[in-house]
Amino acid sequence: MSLDAKIPQGPLAEKWSKHKFNLKLVNPANKRKYDIIVVGTGLAGASAAASLGELGYNVKAFCFQDSPRRAHSIAAQGGINAAKNYQNDGDSVYRLFYDTIKGGDYRAREGNVYRLAEVSVNIIDQCVAQGVPFAREYGGLLDNRSFGGSQVSRTFYARGQTGQQLLLGAYSALNRQIHKGKVKMYTRSEMLDVVTVDGQAKGIITRNLITGEIDTHTGHAVLLCTGGYGNVFYLSTNAIGSNVTAAWRAHKRGAFFANPCYTQIHPTCIPVSGDHQSKLTLMSESLRNDGRVWAPKTTETAEKLRTKQITAAQVAEDDRDYFLERKYPSFGNLVPRDVASRNAKEMVDDGRGVGASGFAVFLDFADAINRLGQPAVAAKYGNLFDMYYQITNEDPYTQPMRIYPAVHYTMGGLWVDYNLSTNVPGLYALGECNFSDHGANRLGASALMQGLADGYFVIPYTLGDYLATIGPKPVDASHPAFAQTKKDVTDRIATLLALKGTKTVNEYHRDLGHIMWEYCGMARTAEGLTKAKGLIQALKAEFWKNALVVGANDEVNASLERAGRVADFIELGELMVDDALMRSESCGGHFRLESQTPEGEAMRNDEVFSFVGAWQYKGENQPEELHKENLDFEFVHPTQRSYK
Repeated sequence: MSLDAKIPQGPLAEKWSKHKFNLKLVNPANKRKYDIIVVGTGLAGASAAASLGELGYNVKAFCFQDSPRRAHSIAAQGGINAAKNYQNDGDSVYRLFYDTIKGGDYRAREGNVYRLAEVSVNIIDQCVAQGVPFAREYGGLLDNRSFGGSQVSRTFYARGQTGQQLLLGAYSALNRQIHKGKVKMYTRSEMLDVVTVDGQAKGIITRNLITGEIDTHTGHAVLLCTGGYGNVFYLSTNAIGSNVTAAWRAHKRGAFFANPCYTQIHPTCIPVSGDHQSKLTLMSESLRNDGRVWAPKTTETAEKLRTKQITAAQVAEDDRDYFLERKYPSFGNLVPRDVASRNAKEMVDDGRGVGASGFAVFLDFADAINRLGQPAVAAKYGNLFDMYYQITNEDPYTQPMRIYPAVHYTMGGLWVDYNLSTNVPGLYALGECNFSDHGANRLGASALMQGLADGYFVIPYTLGDYLATIGPKPVDASHPAFAQTKKDVTDRIATLLALKGTKTVNEYHRDLGHIMWEYCGMARTAEGLTKAKGLIQALKAEFWKNALVVGANDEVNASLERAGRVADFIELGELMVDDALMRSESCGGHFRLESQTPEGEAMRNDEVFSFVGAWQYKGENQPEELHKENLDFEFVHPTQRSYK
């Protein structure tokens, strides 16, 4: 099957503007005749629902939280990128485009990435107009700071709570449309399937998480804005409720899943402290602006630190290895996330890890505090330092933070074209739910940028083109496809509730996480991936025989909710392993030990693997079929990434 990305022809800087002009329009009087379903109300979903409501469409928005304000977007800390060049330090739309293509290790589409860089400049103005309290310089101008993978300052921020402030801005716009009656909000509702009629998405099936009621909702189009699937690893920086179910059920209804093996490991997270943990905590990448990453130069010193014979302050400067500054002098501590993560792992593997477990390196602010003073550092990062202290009971003002990489973001997702449409007509995917803009590694502060770009500035144009094609005829809710899909959902729920084994769903999730982290985590091999595939297949078989799901459907039932999500994670995990096994190269966050340079960097194979791998579901326990979308680089020639 040919995958048509629908990238417009012509000069790079003119593609989006020409494409917008060529798209079909829906006149204002007709917009109110269309019903649009938006699943997920984080930054992508809230901005899309608000924008479409403002245009006049009738929007039904769904989230499984009790309020859109609880979407995982609030957890984003460090900032949002935009090519404003306020610092006059050489930034531009083209440089942001270049940094993103390079940072993604040349595995993203040029057309999509340039559009993202182009509309980034409008996002900041939109958010300022909504009242988002970005940090400002003394004179009142918006401030910027640096993030990994860039040598300019282009990241706008609100201390360490940028995601929360941006979501409140989008939430206010969403609330305005709810008040006007253009958006109907369904909270505590989980999407469990997509309804397709004659190959087109026409609705969804949801479960009310309070009453257990299974509902059918019709729409002329369905927008999935449900985030990423990092919790397939069990321990990640994602909220515990974050899951892949909406995207995975859409995949099983025909939507291709692209590049599932592309997982981002964030280098600055609070290390694991024990088996009691259910999630990990991110410490913003912005901390690497002023914090210096180091490990002891010798295993002997590391052992003394681990056994508390000495403290970090007692390690002489000559006995410290500032390994990122040593290996990458041009970027130093601000190398991209995949590079920083692999180097931290290298220190630990070499026996130079710190902390009681040995799975950590230091992020030290002593130089910044001496240079700027503690009040200045607190003004920049105070809430992050407070959070670290609350979790670890260690004061980062007087001793270095301990950090270690953890699963954070997923670059893979549902395959979409330039219009954000999946290969199923009428089904769209926005934000982290799609694969489109980050290649094999996302640059820091670009997730918020993509989510808001998709919701505010892309989908309002591209959705209209599809709607104008199908016309405003109401969707027939009596079509047999709705009843059949609802039956499929209720049957699956009954099957889950019939599981009365001896092992909890949470234990199966933890087992899956161990397999994924060990064999499909920061480093992967053909041997390990092959082993993982067998282990996951065995885990799946055991799950459906011996899992314990308690309670009933017609009540609040966290056990049932989690069972459905974990079952989907298990199936996704196998596809991630298949994708990683197929891609026998290293690129970005996908690091195959068999494919690395003499210096230990990721070594791509552009002649063979310069494509998007989009997988098609072929049935229960059947191998999925791989489709390839070739990537053509007309403006940025792929080279070996170097941050030295």
